[in-house]
Amino acid sequence: MNCSIARALDVVGEWWTLLVIREAFRGVRRFDGFVERLEIAPNILSARLRRLIEHEILEERPYSERPRRVEYRLTAKGRDLFPVIVALLGWGDRWYADDGPPVVLEHVTCGRRAEPRFVCTHCGERLHPRDTRAVPGRGAEEAEPSLAVTSSSA
Repeated sequence: MNCSIARALDVVGEWWTLLVIREAFRGVRRFDGFVERLEIAPNILSARLRRLIEHEILEERPYSERPRRVEYRLTAKGRDLFPVIVALLGWGDRWYADDGPPVVLEHVTCGRRAEPRFVCTHCGERLHPRDTRAVPGRGAEEAEPSLAVTSSSA
């Protein structure tokens, strides 16, 4: 499918995968740490870690030679998933955290609660579905239908 969302979901769309990435952002690096924090079966974790390494989202770094042990670190490609994780966090807080958010983001520099926003990189205006549209890009197929988002669909 010629769709960047579908391609991304093929890599990170499985439930455990995003939780492994979340924990990596929280500083978990070792296999046992992921098992403990996520309460995930080791065989499932192994499969998810292999896939994330295969797609260069995580990389292995040895921390012991005998016995050989590795830790898992986010790559630049993995760190680029931060806005995705934060967007899911905000959406979950808004719609499913009846007792309040279980975790809030704090901006280390100013010490205040961070509430990320999507803004236009050119004018700085906040992005809303009604104010944006998808248009064919370089990778579009020639016969691709219109990609415009209409106000009735947003």
